[in-house]
Amino acid sequence: MSRYRGPKLRITRRLGSLPGLTTKKSKKDNIRPGQHGKANADNNKKLTEYGVRLEEKQKLKFNYGLTESQLYRYIKEARRRKGVTGLILLQLLEMRLDSICYTLGFASTITQARQLVNHGHITVNNRIVNIPSFQCRVNDIIRVKQKSTSKKLIETNLKDNKKLDLPAHLKFDSSNLEAVVLDYCDRNDVNLDVKELLVVEYYSRR
Repeated sequence: MSRYRGPKLRITRRLGSLPGLTTKKSKKDNIRPGQHGKANADNNKKLTEYGVRLEEKQKLKFNYGLTESQLYRYIKEARRRKGVTGLILLQLLEMRLDSICYTLGFASTITQARQLVNHGHITVNNRIVNIPSFQCRVNDIIRVKQKSTSKKLIETNLKDNKKLDLPAHLKFDSSNLEAVVLDYCDRNDVNLDVKELLVVEYYSRR
């Protein structure tokens, strides 16, 4: 299945705020999209256990802009590594190059950050990387390409994007537009309201 390219507000009305997908907030009435959205809201219709797990999975999928097969590969890799599978899953997603560029404020959404990487504006350890899913490692150095157009674009985005405090696993030098990956992120550094354990449980039968 290809990556979702449809209306983003429709997704946030169903799943809630997804900062990596869009900066626009869902409507205050929180009516779910579709023919029976208002009716379900009025009747306080509850989701099944499967439905709850499915929605948590969809949050990760849409927030990080993943296909179903990509997310499943991350799940398998998280299971393979030692530690808490849910936390490892989030750490793998946050170590994607497009996710790091978004966290640094180079872009307002992960979708926009993906485009920056695709167009060759970002380097990792002094080499241009145009693969958004590139898995960064500890001590990697992420820079904006030494070209005036790249620098102006990122500087403009940094001014427009009002980010929260930079998480402790990243160190950013704004004067040189350069960042260093110090460690894997903590759970509190993930700016997404998701229950990752339910995502792991969703895939437990596969």
